[in-house]
This record gives sequence, structure tokens and C-alpha cells, in this order.
Amino acid sequence: MFEFLATAAFGLEGMAKSELLALGMPAKAESGGARFEGSIEDAFKANLHLRTADRVQMILAERKTMSFEELFQLVRDIPWEEYLPRDAKFPVSGHCARSQLMSVSDCQAITKKAIVERLKGHYGQEWFDETGNEYAVQVVLHTDVARITINTSGDALNRRGYRTWNGEAPLRETLAAAMVDLSPWRGDTMLHDPCCGTGTILIEAAFKQAQRAPGLTRAFAMETWQLGDKGKYRDIRREAEAAFDTRLIGSISGSDKDPAALELCRRHIRQAGLEGRIIVTEKDLRTLKIEGERVCFITNPPYGERLNDRKTAEKVYRDLGLLQQRHTQSRMCALTAHQGFERFYGKKASKKRRLYNGRLECEYLFF
Repeated sequence: MFEFLATAAFGLEGMAKSELLALGMPAKAESGGARFEGSIEDAFKANLHLRTADRVQMILAERKTMSFEELFQLVRDIPWEEYLPRDAKFPVSGHCARSQLMSVSDCQAITKKAIVERLKGHYGQEWFDETGNEYAVQVVLHTDVARITINTSGDALNRRGYRTWNGEAPLRETLAAAMVDLSPWRGDTMLHDPCCGTGTILIEAAFKQAQRAPGLTRAFAMETWQLGDKGKYRDIRREAEAAFDTRLIGSISGSDKDPAALELCRRHIRQAGLEGRIIVTEKDLRTLKIEGERVCFITNPPYGERLNDRKTAEKVYRDLGLLQQRHTQSRMCALTAHQGFERFYGKKASKKRRLYNGRLECEYLFF
């Protein structure tokens, strides 16, 4: 059994915890993610299925650390020979906040040196070429507590594999999945994104409806490690493949007035294995009308961050308000960084939630 941290963006820690609990893994939310215990195979399952988490980090040590010497001893005491083979590549990244030790570069160098010293004693050699598989080590110091981890995921979990082209303002897949999960849509009504851009919200909604594991078609760093049972990994992946059923997808659609964005959207839908299951059309917000009143609109409209784009964005907010008025039984869920969104939309949101799109603080508004 090991201890892991499923890292998540600020505001999504509780969602990562709920996902882990649904996978049968006792978890506890904390700042920066959700912590859980399990086998190495459980970590693989988490990597495969988590929709809103960024990475799954294996925690090797964690302790209050007030000096570089204490950090060196903490790292050196870890039995690195149990994790890293002789030819392992082990880059070290770092982060420091509100701690006695605030030099990230020094903390990285000391961590690297301590690992090498430990491996020297075990393997009986002075130099390591690091030509093998990667075990990315991270040293994090927060309020004087040092945490040493290895990244089991490799690339961030938002890299699902279907989005190889980005639009002007791409929405991270993990945030799009969170928007779908936080919305009132449960698959029993229509879902439409009226500013669908390159289609991330639509694809994440379809993945959820089709019970498709987000990481189904990508690899994870831990699959190359000496730890873990590769046969069990294959069994877990086959089980996820068997659960994926596109016939479960219904009434998911999107529209946009930008033909270039829609072309990318259609490419992404194809690459996600969802061709024919999501309908996207070129339509202007001002004339958009969805057949059937019960529809949930989920969208990430332009924020108007640049001064010359602000008036255009504000017009989109007015048009979204008018769109909901044309659909009297609809729900609208919109992510925005514009503080005046409600004023231009025409009414107050019934609920709000703070989320982050990258480093940009946003509000997720529900009407």
C-alpha cells in the first residue's frame, strides 16, 4: 500500500475526492488535491478514470523541514533503490511557499544530490547516466513541510489525446469535465454549448454519458516502471474499454459562428471516437433556437480580457441572456472572468462557484 495525492486545481479538490470515492478509494480533500491510500494498481486506475484531477503523485516522504541539512536527510532516508532502477532518469522539479527554505533551485539540487548519494551506496557506482525510463521527482515545501513525490501520470491528465489542435483560448479538459459535473445536466435532457469553439465541453460531456474513462487511449509514466503488475494494468484498461458505449450518448450538440473553430471541433470529435454522436452547426447566438424547451446550456464564452475585445464579449453575454429567454425551461451555466457578466446577461445568477481557468480566476454562474 502506498500514499498518493491526486493534484487538482483550486476549487476542484472536493470533486477529485468524490471521484476517488466513487472508484472505491477512501480519500480526503486538501489544498491542492485529494489524498488517498492504495496499491500501485489503484494509482493506475485513478490515472485512467479521474476526470478533474491534474496528476497522481506517489508520496514518498513528508515532514517538517527547517534547513537544507534536514531536507537532505529526509530525501536520503527514502529507499530510492526500491523505486529507481540503475538506469532511471529522475529529473527533480520543485515548489516553495511560505517556508524557511524558499530557494526552489537549491531545494531541487539538494534533493537530487541526496537521491544520488543513496543510489551510490546501493548500486556501488559514482555516476548515473539516466538513460532509462523517467521517474519525475518533485519536492514541495509549504509552510515548512517538505513533501517528496514521484509523478505516476507523466503528462498532465487533461492530455486525453483527442485534442491535437487548440483554438485561440483553449479550455483545459479537466475544467470542462468539472463544468459538466457541476451543472444540473444529468443526461436526461438536451445539452448544448452555444459557444462551443473546439468542442472540449461537448466531448467531456459525451465521455461522461458513454462511461468512457478519460485516459483510455493514452499512456502513463508508471506503466514503464519496475513497480506494478503490467498484467493487472491491462485488465484494468480492458475493463474500462468494455464499459465505453457510444450508444449511451444522446442529445449533445453545439454551435458557434466561427467556421475555423468548428472545423477543429469536428476533428476533435473524430479523434475522440465520437463521430456522429455529437452534432455541431454554424449558428449565430442571436438566431439560435433549440427544438424542445428542456435544454441545459453549458458554455465558456469569451472573457473580453483585451480592451478591444471587451465590447464584443459583453454583446455575447446579452445574446446569451436573450437565448435563455427564448427557452423558458432552460438552464444556463457559464464560466466567466468578466465581473459585469450578470449586468449584461440581464439578471442575477441563482448560484455561483469560483473556479480557475489556468491562473485566471473565474466564476461559474448558474441561471
